[in-house]
Amino acid sequence: MISRRSLLAGGLAMAALPYARAARPDLTLQDLALVDTLTWGVNPSAVNEFLTSGREQWLRGQLRPPAASRLPQSAQQQISALPVTRRSGLDLARDFDAMGRVANGIVDPATRADAKKLHQTAMSDMAHQAASASILRALYAPDQLGERMTWFWFNHFNVHQGKGNIRVLVGDYEHMIRRHAMGRFRDLLMATLRHPAMLRFLDNADNAVGHINENYAREIMELHTMGVGSGYTQQDVEQLARILSGAGIDLHPDIPKLKPEWQPLVVRDGAFLFNPARHDFGDKIFLGQTVKGGGFAEIEQALDILCAHPATARHIAGRIALYFVADDPPKPLIDRMARRFTETKGHIPSVLKEMIRAPEFTASLGTRFKDPVRYIYSAVRMAYDDKVIVNTAPVQGWLNRLSAGLFNRLTPDGYPLESSAWSSSGQMMTRFDIARQIGSGSAGLFKTPGDNGTGEPAFPVLQNGLYFDTWQRTLSEQTRAALDKATSPQDWNTLFLSSPEFMS
Repeated sequence: MISRRSLLAGGLAMAALPYARAARPDLTLQDLALVDTLTWGVNPSAVNEFLTSGREQWLRGQLRPPAASRLPQSAQQQISALPVTRRSGLDLARDFDAMGRVANGIVDPATRADAKKLHQTAMSDMAHQAASASILRALYAPDQLGERMTWFWFNHFNVHQGKGNIRVLVGDYEHMIRRHAMGRFRDLLMATLRHPAMLRFLDNADNAVGHINENYAREIMELHTMGVGSGYTQQDVEQLARILSGAGIDLHPDIPKLKPEWQPLVVRDGAFLFNPARHDFGDKIFLGQTVKGGGFAEIEQALDILCAHPATARHIAGRIALYFVADDPPKPLIDRMARRFTETKGHIPSVLKEMIRAPEFTASLGTRFKDPVRYIYSAVRMAYDDKVIVNTAPVQGWLNRLSAGLFNRLTPDGYPLESSAWSSSGQMMTRFDIARQIGSGSAGLFKTPGDNGTGEPAFPVLQNGLYFDTWQRTLSEQTRAALDKATSPQDWNTLFLSSPEFMS
């Protein structure tokens, strides 16, 4: 029996899809796996776009997406209708802060408790809305690689929605990450540093001279840049915490009253405020370099030092390779990606391009076990192609059942990227049940709340041209035999979405 991996490595030519036969090149299994790997899941529309553009143009479009990527009208209308997408993070934070103050000021205990509950429910709804927008963009945005990198970077710079008012801010935080996901790493790092969601989650909003808080400084070095065991010391953490003192949050519209000599040193951006009155202006020695006391300029210098450090290049290259290639990525691949990171000053598309052009990446195509988010998104994309869902609640529920809920990782390290974290028997049983719900069309993806069954019916079509012309040739004899025993289309769909071949 010829394995799927052998077919992919050989790049055997496939017959062109029925909808792609008009004087266009045939689709190879290798190209199929490439599209599947760099998107949230291959589907007929993605393959059609790939064949229309050609491999090189398609890759260029994914690595250099247009500034304003156009979503299908139905998806964009749903996103635009969400209140969380129509207000800035600052405005939302101010409104909910005021709502909380009013609730706390109510004298009657029962009325106060009801008002506090309403406040908490409204904040949770903001997070649900942000998750809905995230899911719709992931499923239908044409710049699919950018969407995968948005999830990757959010996970890398993780914040948990349950702390403080982060539920209100998380949609704005993800949108900020999306804007920088295919730019330069240094810009992304600074953008996360200045966002109130990160400042609140890792407590730098409480970091002030005389009351130094090291939480954020430690995680910047351990998780965001250099990585564990890369040579920094506890003294470096302490020095970076001093450098970061005064970088915090202020929802008030007016600049705080400060000494005249401090006023020019204020830096404000939305809810971010660098307050020089809270900053430690003493000189520091950080990673062997002197950082003169000067206010926000110290933070700029510290980020320059971190982003230029060889350990950061290697750590970021390794994490990207872990995400796309293998649990134990080849060292030569990481070396080349890290070198490209350094040469381009952290230009993310250049690092991705180095990976995609590498023989190690090509050899890995079709072998990477899908994490829960990729599994669910790919199943929905394959089942319904470009037919836009109108209810994201089932998707949010499935992700939560698989312990990978959006914005729901408690710790700053983000969800694990290793396959072993997601391949237990319990995880597999849950996936089989989710496959049944998607495969039977019973999940309610096309029913809005309260429509009482009047929504447009939709049944998943997995035995489509893409399957018959391409997918079926990746299947093992065992999988084919199992599919042949299906007693209904729903049963067949469930078996296909549960197959080992679809899991990778």
